[in-house]
Amino acid sequence: MSEFLGLAPPQNNHPTSSSSASASPPPVPGSSSTSGLVSSTSPSGPAPPPAPPGTHSPDLTSSRLRPHRTRLPSTVLPNPLLIPSSPSSPPIPPNKTILQSFEWYLPHVPSRPHWRLLTSLLPSLSTLGITSVWIPPACKAARPEGNGYDIYDLYDLGEFDQKGSRATKWGTKSELVTLGDVAAQNGVGLLFDAVLNHKAGADFVQEVVATRVDGADRRREVGGKEKIVAWTGYRFPGRGERYSNLKWGRQHFTGIDWDHGTRKKGVWRFEGKEWAGDVDEELGNYDYLMFADVDHKHPDVRRDLFNWAGWLSRQVKLGGMRIDAVKHYSFSFLRDFVRHIDKNVDRDWFLVGEYWREDSEFLARYIEFMDHRISLFDVQLVSNFSRLSLMFEKGDLRTVFDDALVVWKPDNAVTFVVNHDTAEGQSLETPVAPYFIPLAYALILLRANAGLPCVFWADLYGSFGQHPKPDHSNFVPPTSGGAVLPRLMLARRFWAYGSQYDYFDAPSCVGFTRLGHPSQSGGDGLAVVMTNGWEYASKRMFVGQHHAGEVWTDVLRWCPGRVVIDGDGWAEFPVTCRSVSVWVNCAAQNREFVDGYVFNTGIYRFQKTDEKDGRNAGEK
Repeated sequence: MSEFLGLAPPQNNHPTSSSSASASPPPVPGSSSTSGLVSSTSPSGPAPPPAPPGTHSPDLTSSRLRPHRTRLPSTVLPNPLLIPSSPSSPPIPPNKTILQSFEWYLPHVPSRPHWRLLTSLLPSLSTLGITSVWIPPACKAARPEGNGYDIYDLYDLGEFDQKGSRATKWGTKSELVTLGDVAAQNGVGLLFDAVLNHKAGADFVQEVVATRVDGADRRREVGGKEKIVAWTGYRFPGRGERYSNLKWGRQHFTGIDWDHGTRKKGVWRFEGKEWAGDVDEELGNYDYLMFADVDHKHPDVRRDLFNWAGWLSRQVKLGGMRIDAVKHYSFSFLRDFVRHIDKNVDRDWFLVGEYWREDSEFLARYIEFMDHRISLFDVQLVSNFSRLSLMFEKGDLRTVFDDALVVWKPDNAVTFVVNHDTAEGQSLETPVAPYFIPLAYALILLRANAGLPCVFWADLYGSFGQHPKPDHSNFVPPTSGGAVLPRLMLARRFWAYGSQYDYFDAPSCVGFTRLGHPSQSGGDGLAVVMTNGWEYASKRMFVGQHHAGEVWTDVLRWCPGRVVIDGDGWAEFPVTCRSVSVWVNCAAQNREFVDGYVFNTGIYRFQKTDEKDGRNAGEK
């Protein structure tokens, strides 16, 4: 294997600023300090060599940089320039935001398919500033109620009568196509959840010679060769050979976790097969995850998966892919797959991989090996949110970005607070205390140079919970009653632009400001203050002399009162206990719209019905 010897450290690059200078903001009048502005430092280290040629894959674990603790760089303007940019400055694009449009516990209701519900919601989602919608796996699952990660047939998008139904849990292919068309009309790109690591729900069993391996160390054999009966035969009787003529069999897989002959569980590696060498080293070698593990080295498999990507792009209008479980299959295969997409499918697709690992340095190496063409979810940041939230007032908010991927690769980090895997009862459960969720969303939605944020369906619309009841009595309402998160999203859409000042100067109260950009909402900015303490707090912060004399209020309506910006561009911004406040000019462009906006969280029929036909307003 080739070897990465180092990684370029986080750089103080600020694409939203009109200047790359790293000077401090103007001092507080009457003071010689910068009011506690955090000055960021970057770890040093050599730049990596280019990605190795050919099919060789890097050893991303063989060399380590020194452990470091760093914080997200400030985006600031040089003193004494106090206006973020002139009216003639080139316009900047609107902020982008992803919505994960499902949760694990959504019920299977064939009469009310999810694709139709999503289609009806697209105009309101676009209003909130959603630019991409990550949809659940749309391929046929092993059972009608399967969420799609138990994938059966990549080429069945709800078109063929297989595995007990024609539609998937989420709807039919025609409904999915309509969703893609309406999304494109609303300026929203669908992100297809691609499950390429394994297959489930085989049509018949096959005898296979295999060797059992240690579940805790997949490199270690715990028995000799034996014959097992494995579910590895796929004939796709409903689809036949339409779209693809590949009939999957034991030769297309490397292993399985169930011997149907003896009815025993375990992990078996098939004779003549080896686990991929360039996968995550957890459990010794984490190639095998679940079901029948796909052999990405097999030429039939590679050809079929590459063809599938092109076929998919012709079936549904897409904006990209979320690629599932990338730590469990060959890094070099995925790089080849991505290069195939760029060359033969659509190089404008946004691609994000799910690599669950808190080692951001390693993930940064992985991104570099992928030619920076793929983004990854920021696992460390979610871990930080969980840790700090459960420490309550003892948590040091200044450490919230410590070791986060967004510090290493801000242009390739997808930030989030909760997702379907980290929710209650799931395998990667990472609890974030309810009071902290709005604080976390403010951090990922409103900061500069802070990755691409992803909002979770359950935080916007509520969750059916780990143990749903027929009367929905345990339905979990959306975050903070459903009003706060939409306002944070609108604040991102309209005012989270321009240069940024950080005030991470106290463990229990931090803040930052965005000075605005003339091409977005006329240059109106915002100021954010948050605390995990039990006492009222405030932060004196600079918002730019061009805002002098303006009257600002909290768009979240959690902190009462008004703040007047002084002649030097400073003001004292308060926040109530264990809360966040987002301050914006009362006369800002789009402020009247945001103040009057009412977000409909009652999208399910049991929540709220129309007297005429019993339908919910969100269901068209």
